[in-house]
Amino acid sequence: MAGHSKWANIQHRKGRQDEKRGKIWTRITREIIVAARAGGGDINMNPRLRLAIEKAKAANMPADNIKRNVDKATGNLEGVNYEEIRYEGYGIGGAAVMVDCMTDNRVRTVAEVRHAFSKYGGNMGTEGSVAFQFKHCGQFVFAPGTNEDQVMELALEAGAEDVLTDSDGAIEVLCAAGDFEAVRKALESAGLQPELAEVTMRADGSIELSGDSAQKMQKLLDALEDLDDTQAVYHNAELNL
Repeated sequence: MAGHSKWANIQHRKGRQDEKRGKIWTRITREIIVAARAGGGDINMNPRLRLAIEKAKAANMPADNIKRNVDKATGNLEGVNYEEIRYEGYGIGGAAVMVDCMTDNRVRTVAEVRHAFSKYGGNMGTEGSVAFQFKHCGQFVFAPGTNEDQVMELALEAGAEDVLTDSDGAIEVLCAAGDFEAVRKALESAGLQPELAEVTMRADGSIELSGDSAQKMQKLLDALEDLDDTQAVYHNAELNL
């Protein structure tokens, strides 16, 4: 999804996250519970849980909160049973959108997602309608000005699949989801701190939107992000705001 607006889009996204720290904790809590329930409470045997706990620490979540949520998931404490659901749809200009949710009430969640799509100019799609346009992978993005040769050498040696440089100077490293931890350790041990590091659904291509279309698309994405049950929103729009 290379494009001259990638860096601007990432900075907007980070700004939005900073505005709603309370919700970040809620999302991380759900991710910890689901990850621990699916793969157990041992982070050495459960990469998904390890990543969720690292997110929690980065968001300054207290260690007691983290442990309590792991205990809930593994049966040591009574907790809510969350279900993972993915919704697909179309945004402005036919842009592909996927919304990952965790919910204890599927009926409520699908109604809220459908309402957000329709209110802001999008359309809910059926299962599989846009998922084929995305790839599950590890993604790292470095700020413009980062040493490209160093990033490329370390990343590829650690198992990364590709290193891309956008026209704005941002450097993007892509790897298989299973290689995320190895690539991250290699980069960070060399003192290279990515602005963004996550296992994500990355679009294979992009649709450029500008002016009024870009603003409408951003409103749709913000509305979906703001839903209580939303964990992540993925899309293939390059917004030139």
